[in-house]
Amino acid sequence: MLIRFTILLSAFLAASCAEVQAEDTPKPDIPIVSSGEIVWWPDFAPAEAVGVDNIWIWLPPSYASQPGKRFPVLYMHDAENLFDRRLSNFDKEWGMDEAITRMAARGDLREWILVGLSSPENRYQTLFPQKLFGLLPESYQQGVTGIEMGGIEAGFPLRGDEYAKVVAVDLKAKIDSEFRTLTTPEDTAVMGSSMGGLISLYIIAEYPDVFGQAAGVSTHLPLTGPEGGDPDERATQVSEAFRQYFSESEINPARNRIYVDHGTGTLDAFYPPYFKQFDGMMAELGWQLPAYESRVFFGAEHEENAWAQRVDIPLSFLDAKDP
Repeated sequence: MLIRFTILLSAFLAASCAEVQAEDTPKPDIPIVSSGEIVWWPDFAPAEAVGVDNIWIWLPPSYASQPGKRFPVLYMHDAENLFDRRLSNFDKEWGMDEAITRMAARGDLREWILVGLSSPENRYQTLFPQKLFGLLPESYQQGVTGIEMGGIEAGFPLRGDEYAKVVAVDLKAKIDSEFRTLTTPEDTAVMGSSMGGLISLYIIAEYPDVFGQAAGVSTHLPLTGPEGGDPDERATQVSEAFRQYFSESEINPARNRIYVDHGTGTLDAFYPPYFKQFDGMMAELGWQLPAYESRVFFGAEHEENAWAQRVDIPLSFLDAKDP
């Protein structure tokens, strides 16, 4: 059983499991979407500097039909898994174009522009919350720097600070200059899953005056491999590191909002003790509804189909201005 979960962990942390497509079937350059329009940036230099090769911007249906309208913006990670399963690593997708269009049509969500960054090279190290590392016990630090399984290789430097800056400073400035965006924190959000959930929490804490809200779906709170050691002790160590980090940051439940969730199947089966400690820590720091929401989805697995089935919930949370 441990071997099975270790294989699953390596696949999702490194985003490197075998493609379902035949090797001789080329992938499309951009996603095909069911509504709206995709703009492709394959050579955005700041993103390339942190190993991100592609950025896909999804413009909702009314972007073209209402030229005087401005739109809120959602930034997401692992963009190859968001719109079109042919591009994905796992032959699955979130269905984000369908979700936003569906929710907007029934009046449950504003239409959001979605900016997706493809998975970076050395994804684990690049999406790791960098300042959190120094707040962990030395034994936990060794687990982070020494992780080596599947597509993850030990020895690469942590680059979470660089990645966060690319999203919050370089990319946001470019998006705001080229598209009709609403630029305030209340209209700017970041969301991801697994390691993408971790870096989303980190980005809002690093740039709380840029991002008003963040969501981490199946957030990988163990930070590294969940096996080994007492899970309750490890969960306490992680929550204490987050406590110190959040306390020293300028993130504030009076102006920022955070959503996290997890399932109970496959890799998510390891998460409950971590979320229990994390939720308690957040409550002690003053985070409660409507600024903080933590959910568990019993039986849900750590994969895109499960995230697609519940994505309406974090989307609704992120849009405090929904109709």
